[in-house]
Amino acid sequence: MIGFIQQLQRRTPLGWLQLSHEKGRLLVALAGIAFADVLMFMQLGFQNALYDSNTRVSRAMSADIILLSPKALNLQNLSTFSRRRLFQAKDVPGVQTSTALYINSITWRNPQTRLNATVQVLGFAPDEPAFDLPEVNQQLDKLKLPDTVLFDRGARGQYAEAIAQVEQGKTTTTEVDRRTLTIAGLFSLGASFGADANLMVSDQTFLRLFPRRDAASVSLGLIQVKSGYNPQQVAAALESHLPEDVRVLTTQEYLQFEENYWRTASPIGFVFGLGTVMAFVVGVVIVYQVLSTDVNAHIKEYATFKAMGYSNSYLLSVVFEEAIILAFLGFIPGAILPLGLYALAANATALPIYMTASRAVFVLVLTVVMCALSGAIATRKLQSADPADMF
Repeated sequence: MIGFIQQLQRRTPLGWLQLSHEKGRLLVALAGIAFADVLMFMQLGFQNALYDSNTRVSRAMSADIILLSPKALNLQNLSTFSRRRLFQAKDVPGVQTSTALYINSITWRNPQTRLNATVQVLGFAPDEPAFDLPEVNQQLDKLKLPDTVLFDRGARGQYAEAIAQVEQGKTTTTEVDRRTLTIAGLFSLGASFGADANLMVSDQTFLRLFPRRDAASVSLGLIQVKSGYNPQQVAAALESHLPEDVRVLTTQEYLQFEENYWRTASPIGFVFGLGTVMAFVVGVVIVYQVLSTDVNAHIKEYATFKAMGYSNSYLLSVVFEEAIILAFLGFIPGAILPLGLYALAANATALPIYMTASRAVFVLVLTVVMCALSGAIATRKLQSADPADMF
């Protein structure tokens, strides 16, 4: 290892010298790589926000096992099943509680702008907490009052003044289908691609908001397992005990179910994935143009090296050295710029868009692969260069 390091120290950094000789070309190349990296960071950031935001509600549910209809697609497209299945679930050993959760979207009048907006309504019995959200669980008594709701302070849209009024203890009301709702408190959950805001209500208020909805038809069943029982084993027992008109998933399986919908069945997930691939291809083309131009500009010098006895592998290592240098230098601005863009996008969309270490490492690896691939393509002419044809 020491001998290898000493050999590297004695080696002339020909790749760096060639890149730095044409500073204008180097800056253009770095700008192109940074641009490709920014595109990849933004596409991956939006993709992660898609999965993260659309599983927020699911991750906040107080459940070890979740019952849902086999026809359900995702949280915004849930079919219903009979509430009787929740009572039947209590017969299975290991089941501690089974809570009904009602979910639907409704158009309400924004309490600040008085314009119509769509919100997601989550209804449950106040005596049976459905979420691991301290802010919600501390205000369950408020939900027992008719037509009283808790509002999500992380909502997307113009709600700042209404939220401030609620925080000051002032009475804040709005309308839904000629019914007056009182916003009695706040909680923090956040918007998603599927919903701009969330409302927590009691099951009775939910049924008043959706008069055509039958109380016996629930959206999700939240099962808590007794201490000492394995959720996987209890889930298997529930699946054997309950009819086929209900699906049984552990919480982790349900989160994966939600994420898979947005990754495979939703066109949004495909678009973000395709955007990342296109950004990678753009980077390959940009780096190839730079390296190919450099090889063509110095083809006689490379031929001279060949005539002097240098092997093809040495000359190829020079081009790959340039590719790796471009990858790391271009990655630096390409990783810094998205930090500001993430903050800007998160502010504008109320979505969880932020930088992660794993994403930074992943894009760095993609950048190195991108530049190495470009270098491999650019060296094809170099390998076939004949010193006799150069002079």
